[in-house]
Amino acid sequence: MDSEVGPLRTVLLHRPGNELKRLTPRNNDQLLFDSIPWVDRAQDEHDAFADVLTARGVEVMRLFDSLVVALADERAHAAAAATAVDRRRLGNELADALGGYLSTVDAKGLADVLTGGMTFEELPAAEGASLVRKMHHPHDFVVDPLPNLLFTRDSSVWIGDRVAIASLAMPARARETALLDLIYAYHPRFRTAGRAYGAHSAPVEGGDVLLLAPGVIAIGVGERTTPAGAESLARSAFRDGLAHTVLAVPIAQDRATMHLDTVCTMVDRDAVVMYPAVRDTLRAYTLRPSGSGVGVDGPAPFLEAAAAAMGIDRLRVIDTGLDPVTAEREQWDDGNNTLALAPGVVVAYERNVETNSRLEDAGIEVLRISGSELGTGRGGPRCMSCPVSRDPL
Repeated sequence: MDSEVGPLRTVLLHRPGNELKRLTPRNNDQLLFDSIPWVDRAQDEHDAFADVLTARGVEVMRLFDSLVVALADERAHAAAAATAVDRRRLGNELADALGGYLSTVDAKGLADVLTGGMTFEELPAAEGASLVRKMHHPHDFVVDPLPNLLFTRDSSVWIGDRVAIASLAMPARARETALLDLIYAYHPRFRTAGRAYGAHSAPVEGGDVLLLAPGVIAIGVGERTTPAGAESLARSAFRDGLAHTVLAVPIAQDRATMHLDTVCTMVDRDAVVMYPAVRDTLRAYTLRPSGSGVGVDGPAPFLEAAAAAMGIDRLRVIDTGLDPVTAEREQWDDGNNTLALAPGVVVAYERNVETNSRLEDAGIEVLRISGSELGTGRGGPRCMSCPVSRDPL
């Protein structure tokens, strides 16, 4: 896969499940959700999203189903059970009891725990009578749920014919990469896939990685991806021949702009939709192979650096919203977070009326989906999708 806009063939999605039903006013901030979603409606919205992709000829793979298939392998099952056990928090006795119990459940039962979590009340009473258990409320989690699995873009990203397992910055998401690692290692579909970059390297999240053109990658550096992570991914891409230029793009370290794809996404070969408040201030450092290392130039204006790396005169820019207030509202509502199905064809949230109109005025076909509940975790169609394969441009 060499671009953001080549015709999409296969995508990995995660349908919201029991993990969202674990969210409460006490834990939603810790689990990175802005409010408590109506889960049934979120599932309906996600099903409609998947239907739009399928209707356009895209193969939709489900993360949960893929995990169950992977866990049918005994080695994957044993490794997965171990990832769910936090010895530092539980102590050795309860950790051993939990690990022993998880080793006895079937693949689907283990996948349910790994994604949806487990409370102390749900752990069989005979398992792990300890001070840790007695001092926790029955509804406290012995295994934390992973509600952010919905955003499959962040935990892995395909570059060329290789998959990079991300290194997620936030503690609430740390276990997600272990599940993706198991899927890519043990699912029959992925066993021959090459790896790029490792989950144990410095933090990089897929929402910060944009494949601007064949051989050109932009990496946002901000709240979730560190400079060390961007450089590590660049070195890996250069070493594997996946890129000749990487642009490291500093972005504000706050909730509204957690990833590069919250302010800018590709909508055509030479066009981006971009939050106008950053259009003139976004900068980029240009990284290229240099001998046995990496050369760094800049910073320079992002749009200029990107066009130069892509070998085009300029990038067409379609602004979010019509005025500063509308732009700020629609940026917050993921107006910039579009998923391209082909050059000039994108999926977007229907609520971003002005941005969608601007896209259509620029010749972009917009496939609208509802996201009133899906958006409570701060993510749009791009965040909710991990493209596995695209046709080359």
